[in-house]
Amino acid sequence: MAKSAQRAQAAAEAIRVEPLLGRISGAAGVSLTPAKPAARVSLRANPVDAKTLSKALGLDLPLKPKTSSANAKGRLALWLGPDEWLLIDESGDPMADLKKVRALHSAVDVSHRNTAILVAGTGARATLEAGCPQDLRESAFPVGAASRTVMGKIEVVIYRSGESEYRVECWRSFSDYAFTFLSDAARDCLA
Repeated sequence: MAKSAQRAQAAAEAIRVEPLLGRISGAAGVSLTPAKPAARVSLRANPVDAKTLSKALGLDLPLKPKTSSANAKGRLALWLGPDEWLLIDESGDPMADLKKVRALHSAVDVSHRNTAILVAGTGARATLEAGCPQDLRESAFPVGAASRTVMGKIEVVIYRSGESEYRVECWRSFSDYAFTFLSDAARDCLA
């Protein structure tokens, strides 16, 4: 390929800009920050093939409702249904790993669709509860729990990553709404 054609091709490549880049918010006891960019895969498969898929992914796919698993490299698998998982990886490529698997499965790269907001601090749970019907008390939603639910008027996936830390996955087209909603909720929780 000629150098001018290579330059034209390079100039035509789209660069994804994170929708919440540079935004921060919060209030006393809670902080809101955009999560790092990540690869995300919607994985559907028969649970009997979970062992084969788990080996390829380098983590055990969770098989129980509201559970998750992670590996040492930071790859997450969130259980969303009996045959559905959301894979999140900030440094690797789950799709490349899944291409090697012979077991029947559906893997769709949804990296372009989703983004995440990290909600942390002593007021994190109260902030999320301001618009989410999910029971987020420790007894019902311990560290490592994950669930697809609603927040305000949008669908989200909430993952509890620490004692007072949550990851809220949402569609990027709703990210401004989600961030503003959480910002307002954080301030309201102080009242």
